[in-house]
Amino acid sequence: MKKILAMVVAALLASSLTPVIAGPFSVTPVRIYMTPQDRAVAVTINNEGDSELVMQADLYTWKQKPNGEDDLELTEDLLLSPPIIKIAGKSRQVVRLARLQPPDLDQQQSYRLIVREIPEAAPSSANLQLQIAIAFSLPVFITPPNAKHQLDCAAQKTAMDKVSVTCTNTGNAYAQIIDLTLEKSLDNKITARTKGGYILPTITRTFDITSENNQPVPHGEAKLIARLDDGSKQTFDVVISK
Repeated sequence: MKKILAMVVAALLASSLTPVIAGPFSVTPVRIYMTPQDRAVAVTINNEGDSELVMQADLYTWKQKPNGEDDLELTEDLLLSPPIIKIAGKSRQVVRLARLQPPDLDQQQSYRLIVREIPEAAPSSANLQLQIAIAFSLPVFITPPNAKHQLDCAAQKTAMDKVSVTCTNTGNAYAQIIDLTLEKSLDNKITARTKGGYILPTITRTFDITSENNQPVPHGEAKLIARLDDGSKQTFDVVISK
């Protein structure tokens, strides 16, 4: 039977620097920070399996379209050395991510390092019918000292049980919303959304919040609370229309 190749992409957007494991390997850190003074940083890849692991790395500039959709383009601003990685079973390798271009001192630069397994490079098995290629997409940020996000959010009722939250980042560094909570007053939660996302500079994103059990969202003054990846919270005064 003809082999089927499936690509499973895992986006590692968590703020923790603990290793994240998927399939036969793990990568740490899961989010890479550099300063303009850094010429290179280390990335560790652990092969959790018994067989040799062959991987390929590609670097992309990471921008977002006006609606928040990711826009990736191959770049030579950064280089992972070596770009083809071979790791024996039950071992690890430290690779270097190096900056090749002068940094922007006015605004944070955002990239994506995509490391994917190359299963076709591994020895074939007569019994293998399905090969799974695991890929990690790691955010890379080069951040000047004074870069910071500036987030502004508003809420609008779009259905009886739904509120649309629009957030704009007018700063010069990314913001990552972990979750959103709508409260009538302190500790009087109306509804919440447990999934947020990145908002790069100049970008506006919209997040829909649906109330539990399709209960009507009450109108009037409310508090919109955005919890961010750095552990901080921002509170916005909003008015929910009838």
